[in-house]
Amino acid sequence: MKTKMARFTALALLSAAALPGAMAWGAMGHETIAYIASNYVSSATKSYFQGLLGDTSADYLASVASWADSYRYTTAGKFSAPYHYIDANDNPPSSCGVTLSRDCGSEGCVVRAIQNYTSILVAQQASKANLQIAAKMVIHFVGDIGQPLHCEALEVGGNDIDVEYDGDGTNLHAIWDSQIPESVSGGSSLSSAKSWASTLVTKINSGDYKSQAASWVSGLSVGSSSDQTSSALKWATESNAYVCSTVLKGGISTVENKELSGQYTTTAQPVVELQIAKQGYRLAKWLDAIVAAM
Repeated sequence: MKTKMARFTALALLSAAALPGAMAWGAMGHETIAYIASNYVSSATKSYFQGLLGDTSADYLASVASWADSYRYTTAGKFSAPYHYIDANDNPPSSCGVTLSRDCGSEGCVVRAIQNYTSILVAQQASKANLQIAAKMVIHFVGDIGQPLHCEALEVGGNDIDVEYDGDGTNLHAIWDSQIPESVSGGSSLSSAKSWASTLVTKINSGDYKSQAASWVSGLSVGSSSDQTSSALKWATESNAYVCSTVLKGGISTVENKELSGQYTTTAQPVVELQIAKQGYRLAKWLDAIVAAM
């Protein structure tokens, strides 16, 4: 089993191109989450973040949603590589679960990163440049934490589980980042993200998710560091549960070196849609809470 230290070494030393499963949801997924959030933030939140980010367009969140994935591969940003995930050292598919003290090491994790950068924004004591970085990190990490394999240690979050997709060799993490989301959205472009976000917003407002949306943000609070951590840990635990119920339901042997573009993808698509919708809605309410607490 390759877990936290193996993943940290890989992410610190390899480029994004060399590690295809490194970026949760891919750019399109992150943009979709950001566009969903743009539909639900308050006018005060929109005004603050457009001003901070220097972008008054409708793309002000989406345009920076994947910034953290590029930053992690720079000399200045390599420290942030472990912030994109939390390594749940559980035992899927028989048992899943996240324990912060066990799974978030001294180098950090996505739960602690959300808490840290949220606190920086709430305090408003940092320079504008550092507030911009904090905003970009929060926008990205709230997306990352919704990808089940970013909340799992087994085989480096699935990066070391070889699979096939439409006849091409890849890995399990990568198809959850990109191929499965793109099979729903219809592509990887910005226009695909906008279209998919519109579809999911309709589901939240008047469709399948209308009765669920309030529960997605139940207990959400940025009032203290403890509250921030608790909210993020709840999201990570939800995501991690899908590793047992969907991602690796039958164990590694049922997916390794298998073609997964058929029934596996059909089963995974509703989970991917739900997680993207959840994290977009949560991001909006999280940013609202930050602005309200300033």
